[in-house]
Amino acid sequence: MKQRFLFSIFSLVCASYLFSQEKTFKPVSFPKDYQSQIDVIYTQVNGWDGRMDLYTNPTAKTPTPVVINIHGGGWNHGEKESQTGFGSWFKNGYAVANVEYRLVDVAPAPAAIEDVRCALIYLLKNAKSLNIDPDNIVIMGGSSGGHLALMAGLLGNDKRFDTNCHYDGTIKAAAIIDKYGVTDLLPLAKWKSAKNWLGTHYNNQKFVESVSPLYHINKQSPPTFIVHGDADPIVPYLQSVVLHEKLKTHGVKTEFLTIPGGVHGKFSEEQNALLSKRMWDFLNNLGL
Repeated sequence: MKQRFLFSIFSLVCASYLFSQEKTFKPVSFPKDYQSQIDVIYTQVNGWDGRMDLYTNPTAKTPTPVVINIHGGGWNHGEKESQTGFGSWFKNGYAVANVEYRLVDVAPAPAAIEDVRCALIYLLKNAKSLNIDPDNIVIMGGSSGGHLALMAGLLGNDKRFDTNCHYDGTIKAAAIIDKYGVTDLLPLAKWKSAKNWLGTHYNNQKFVESVSPLYHINKQSPPTFIVHGDADPIVPYLQSVVLHEKLKTHGVKTEFLTIPGGVHGKFSEEQNALLSKRMWDFLNNLGL
């Protein structure tokens, strides 16, 4: 009896500890004229449900622009619920689609790319019911999320990764916001996170190029805003330098904001304020 009692106490303590270790995130705050749709399933693959959280304005007199937000985490961790800072997007009249995708423990490359393309296609197909403008879709992400935002936008009407979702119309993003994202996996293919995500293809140059944004740039590519700290210890600053130069070479509208001394996504309050201002100046100059 005593042993059973002690075991019960031990089990309760363990359960309490595990519960306390669960991640908790504050809910997204949105305007009163908006509505939220949480965990909307935008695709299903082999028993996995791809979910997104939608914050839309159903009463807006004209369809609103929308930003697709993609979290980072080295393709191996992270969750959409960690992304909550959408205030400036709401203030500027945007709807928000906050997207999750398959991490490497579920499926390696190119699964995550397939998923973010499916998220984009879902919005295009459901634009009318969501009261969003399919011609004004901005795609944004940081780190590996920046890589996926670039891939989703730069692929454009190239539908090679649209194996799980189909769209007969033209696919084109209005702009891309790339925050210190990976742009070329070739020099990073032996980097642990990249190698794990690339899986058995990590030493296949053709495949690695196919999942690297740098190799999808052309003169029709969407306008792209880039921000990167020049002291980033994780994603080399040079990745963004090369991306910016190639975009300019092809005549694509682009702006590159360097954060002096900035590390991987950890910018000061002043630097984040500058980032916000420059990003909105960029989008406003595009008429978005």
